[in-house]
Amino acid sequence: MTITAPPTTTPPPGRPSAARPIPTEIRSARHDLGAVPTTLKSDWIKLSTIRANKVMLALTIAINAFAAWAVATWVKDEALTISEVFVYPALLTAVLAAVMSILMFTSEAQHGTLATTMTAQPGRWVIAASKVLTSIGIGLVLGAAGMAAAATGAAAGGLPLGDTAAGGVTALYALLFITLAALIGLGVGMIARHSAAAISGLLVWWFVGENLILAFAPATVSRFMPGDAGYRMLGVGSDFDTPEILAAALPRPSLALLFTAYAIACCAAGTALLYRRDTM
Repeated sequence: MTITAPPTTTPPPGRPSAARPIPTEIRSARHDLGAVPTTLKSDWIKLSTIRANKVMLALTIAINAFAAWAVATWVKDEALTISEVFVYPALLTAVLAAVMSILMFTSEAQHGTLATTMTAQPGRWVIAASKVLTSIGIGLVLGAAGMAAAATGAAAGGLPLGDTAAGGVTALYALLFITLAALIGLGVGMIARHSAAAISGLLVWWFVGENLILAFAPATVSRFMPGDAGYRMLGVGSDFDTPEILAAALPRPSLALLFTAYAIACCAAGTALLYRRDTM
């Protein structure tokens, strides 16, 4: 008696089985483009389920609210308004957004899950695009939450509302600053692939390296530094500004373009290295 194996069904051409990844030889740009929403959903699930990210969001809200309340309560030598004070803690929010974006990539690279992600999705530009979109989301969420908390803290401190039109423009620039800082953090994380190295390198450059350049370089050179350009988008002056620095300062739109160029360069360099390196 002859026993025959049950017939097997194969998916028609152009429709690979959903149970396994699409083979490289038949994968096309259309397949990769269709995989972007799924990869983005996966990144958001990972981002929202990690406890450290929830802690960073809570810290952003708490620190922004307290800092604005403290300024409103204790600074009495100048007339302040909510429309000015609500962006004072934005630099800290930008740092937290950059750190969160760094960890989003480096935690996968260090714990080996990046290899699994690339096996499931061979199109590396899809992974890079998903990380970029997720970082933009990080910047927008942290920026909006931080500014809302700061405005609430300033109001609790008894400050008047102030010029809402100017405050609205400042809020948009602050949101752009925080979002671009998150993208720079992502790019640094993709380049370094190590959490401690990426975070310490970014913070040392931002708060030590740039300050040394600002102290000794001519104002016509120092005005192009990324951290300084991003911070000046907030429209908040510095006690260390000299007449030369003020005279050489770039207008806000130019600062926004400059900081955007730095963010694009960091993400482009990280994406190029993602293609050139192996998954481990």
